[in-house]
Amino acid sequence: MQLSAPLRSRWSAGRAVSYAAVGAWSLFSVFFVAWIVLASLKKTRELFSDPWGLPAHPTWSNYAKTWVNSHFGGYFVNSLLLVSASVLMLVAVCVPAAYVLARARFRGRQALTDFFVLGLGVPIPLLFVPLVVIMGMLRLGDSLSGLSLVYVALSIPFTIYVLVGFFSSMPSEFEWAARLDGCSDFQTFRYVSVPLALPGIATVSALNFVGLWNEYQLSLLLLNSPENRTLSLGIYALISSMQYSGGDWPGLFAGVTMVMLPTLVLFIGMSERMISGITMGGMK
Repeated sequence: MQLSAPLRSRWSAGRAVSYAAVGAWSLFSVFFVAWIVLASLKKTRELFSDPWGLPAHPTWSNYAKTWVNSHFGGYFVNSLLLVSASVLMLVAVCVPAAYVLARARFRGRQALTDFFVLGLGVPIPLLFVPLVVIMGMLRLGDSLSGLSLVYVALSIPFTIYVLVGFFSSMPSEFEWAARLDGCSDFQTFRYVSVPLALPGIATVSALNFVGLWNEYQLSLLLLNSPENRTLSLGIYALISSMQYSGGDWPGLFAGVTMVMLPTLVLFIGMSERMISGITMGGMK
């Protein structure tokens, strides 16, 4: 079916406008990320006298000072352990569950799948009070392990949704062949389905890692001790201290760069795989 000339020209104009908007937003984002990195290499006086210029003499000591004096080294380790453990637990829980929901046939399967999807629409602030009460009852308040369990519980709906779509889009011929060769259901899952689903598993792992790495509200709510702070809370503490100390703006930008760097590397390295994984996960 071919479009008429007016429709083709209108479609081309809309496509051009979309590309221009995406390109402008991308340039805007890249510019400010680059500006933050350059600002972190300046001294405070140079930052205010020439905010848009290149640093005359890059001050790498801003990173060392923020890492040591502002305790960002400990915050980085806390965030890395917390987020890595949460993502590993998510994969261990959601991959088998999504496989069963996508491949098995039992009464209530669709209702159970819809129940997980409904979890995507629950606003996180509505859970603040119940979470504080439950964490207090379990004596898991102000602990990285308790926060990790909260992260896992609240990330399950999105992870299940993507993985169910991914498993549903996979061809079933390989599973049938494995069963004909005498494989049990678990062996078929472990040796056939999981290797085929690795792109989708990598996609949800990367997306969850980025989301949890930058998470702020729940960590602010559930963590009180300075030694348990994550990087996002470290940025907040640094901004709060600047209100009384005059402000070490290059040190603040160095801290922001430390927060951004792992997610930027992850997005640059896995952008194509994440996009293809999300696309395949949305197909049913």
